[in-house]
Formats: sequence, structure tokens, C-alpha cells
Amino acid sequence: MRTNRAITMLPIIHVSHVSKTYAGGQVALRDVSLDIRRGEIFALLGRNGAGKTTLISIICGIVTPSAGKITADGHDIEREYRAARSLIGLVPQELTIDFFESVWATVSLSRGLFGKKPNPAYIEKILRELSLWEKKDVQVRKLSGGMKRRLMIAKALSHEPQILFLDEPTAGVDVELRRDMWQLVRRLRDAGTTIILTTHYLEEAEEMADRVGVIDKGELILVEDKKELMLKLGKKRLTLILAAPIEEIPATLSAYPLTLSPDKRELVYHYDNSEHGGVAALLIDLVKAGVEVKDLRTEESSLEDIFVSLIRRAP
Repeated sequence: MRTNRAITMLPIIHVSHVSKTYAGGQVALRDVSLDIRRGEIFALLGRNGAGKTTLISIICGIVTPSAGKITADGHDIEREYRAARSLIGLVPQELTIDFFESVWATVSLSRGLFGKKPNPAYIEKILRELSLWEKKDVQVRKLSGGMKRRLMIAKALSHEPQILFLDEPTAGVDVELRRDMWQLVRRLRDAGTTIILTTHYLEEAEEMADRVGVIDKGELILVEDKKELMLKLGKKRLTLILAAPIEEIPATLSAYPLTLSPDKRELVYHYDNSEHGGVAALLIDLVKAGVEVKDLRTEESSLEDIFVSLIRRAP
């Protein structure tokens, strides 16, 4: 379970008016500003080509922005690159590992590249947490795809970063491994690591994120606390199962957005999460109209429904 540790409001990452236009004229990011809070899991959502990977690459110092400024825990990512980058671990989408090295050597080398002194006990700890300890002497090329993905996370954690970027970390892995990795991410967050996650598995963001950002066509169109987002933009659907079929919706119920099912046995009512009073009034008016309800069921919007509606709404 998550600890009661409070998330400080001071951002660990500050992105200010960042834009990126590539040499061919392709605009990847347009005036993006974003603060990532220390100790949170932040999910960055967007379609392929929306700008997610470009934004992460700029924050990590891999890509140079065309405009704007970024700091990591107060260190300017361009002027103080080494200090800023030492705070960051990155798990990219693509595998970037020497396939002929052993698991142990791969993770140990990554730690050394950041100027960290050898720490076999720490390397053992992260390999055990990632279920890689039994494979420590195995060449990378002999690992399964899921194990290689775990190894990428071990590499990113090798220098004990405060901030961890996971760019589509569970793409192409099975459901069981995906859930194992969710548990690992929660443990890292509870230990104080700030996690920034991009994913096209929206149930992943819904399951884990504290806040959600949506990027589309290079623009950050929304940043919101996940629970607040679900409350404000989520829709509910109330299905009323009737005791007997009706031929049409009574005129006295015309003020309600009701639809009658083809078999005439169900009424469907769509409403916002904030409109609890509307349901009570509807039930009273149904009784007055002589419509007897035998049963009812409700369904809520998922984060996927909200994401799709936001993308459709974006200009």
C-alpha cells in the first residue's frame, strides 16, 4: 500500500515554454509548460506521434529544444547537464543494451557511466526486485523479451536516480509481467522516486497515476489530478430495466436525456458524475408518469473514454 508520505508541491521537474521544430520543419512540440511534483506518478498520454517521446528526450537531455527551459531539481538541463542528468533514469521504448554482456556486467557498467562507485549490494537488490538475480550471469541475448525489458529498468535504476522515466515500459510484454512491473513502480514511488510514465495502455495510467497529462499534436491540452479528471469529465450511464415494455417515452419525461431500447424494455440515461440529484428526480418523475422500474444498473466512464473524448475535442 502507498505510504502517507505527503507529496511536496515544489516541482522536481519544471518545463517552461518548450518547443521543438526539427530541421525538416516538423513541429514536434508547441510551447509546452509542465511541472512534475516530487514523489508522484505522472502519466503522459497521447497518440503515436503526439510528442510524448520528444518531450521526454528533451527533459533527459537527449534532444535539444528549439525554445524554452527545463530544470531537474533546480539544475538547468542544458547549462548543468551532468548534475541534472545524474538525477534521471530513463527506460526508452527501444532496447539499448549490449547483447553479448551478462546481466550483471550490463547493470554495473551503467552505474559506472554515471560516475557512481561500485555497489554490488545495491546491484543485487535491484536485480532481485526485478526477478533477474537468477539470470545475473546470463548473456543479454539469451533473455526473453520480458526479461530484457526488466533489464532496461535495472539499468535505469543502477545509479539510484530520483526521477525515473518509463517510455511505454510494458509495450509487448504479457499481462502477468505488466502487473509485476506496476507493483515495482508503486514500490519505487513509495520509496521516494518520481515516476513519469508514457503508455498507450490507458488502464495502466488509470491503475497507477496520481496525475495525468494529455498531449496531442505537440500541445499539452490537459494536466489534471486523475481522480479530479474522472470526476469532472467522467460520465455515468444509468440503465433502467422496466417492469413492462412501453411504446414511447412519456412527454412528461422529455426534459431528461433518455433513450428507449429497441425492445422497449429499457430506458438509458446519461449524466455527469456531479448530477446525482438528477437521478433521484428522474426516479420520482418515472413513478408520476406511471413507468414501473424493475431493476437498474450503472456504468462509469473509464480513463480511456475520457482520453478519446479529449482527443476528439482538441482542435
